[in-house]
Amino acid sequence: MSLEELKNYLNSIRRDFADRPLNEDSVKNNPFDQYAVWFDEAVNSQLLDPYAMCLSTVNKEGKPSSRIVYMRDIINNSFVFYTNYNSQKAEDLANNPFAALNIHWSELDRQIRIEGCVEKVNPEISDAYFEARPKESKIGAWASKQSDLIESRDELIAKVDFFSYKFKNIDDIPRPEFWGGYQLIPNRIEFWQGRPSRLHDRIVFVKEGDNWMLKRLNP
Repeated sequence: MSLEELKNYLNSIRRDFADRPLNEDSVKNNPFDQYAVWFDEAVNSQLLDPYAMCLSTVNKEGKPSSRIVYMRDIINNSFVFYTNYNSQKAEDLANNPFAALNIHWSELDRQIRIEGCVEKVNPEISDAYFEARPKESKIGAWASKQSDLIESRDELIAKVDFFSYKFKNIDDIPRPEFWGGYQLIPNRIEFWQGRPSRLHDRIVFVKEGDNWMLKRLNP
């Protein structure tokens, strides 16, 4: 496909959305309860990686950056993910703890937009999750200096081989100090349901004190 053909395609493609309403009477009073309902429907629809989400951070220069991460837990009304504490996302969060998540389930014409402040989880939580990971994933965490430049994949494989040998007789591989969990504590959660003619339903929960206030947005 040429660039011109690509442009023509992007300007001509159209897809309407299913007529599946979302209204104030149908949603739960708490956004985490509503998330549980939608997540259950995503799982039952056999979506690929329903726990995948786009994490957006902003660095100290105000430049945004996004990547896909996996949600691995919900603890104390916060969304938990794990990463290398020396990665780009970690550096961004060290300078600006505010971040956004976007969960997109295209097969259901749904997305969930989440905004809030991010902080590290307790080390005990990171330890427990790391212990439950497959041995190969644990070795990968030790071998990768996430986001750093690397000369070649051979260099990475050599590091994997090094730590595989180092831990070959160790079943309980320790968690690296530079690897662990974060929790995003939301103050805003929006549930977006695609509707025909782009007249989408958007229900947003905004945290006010200890309470969640439910509001409707224009599509």
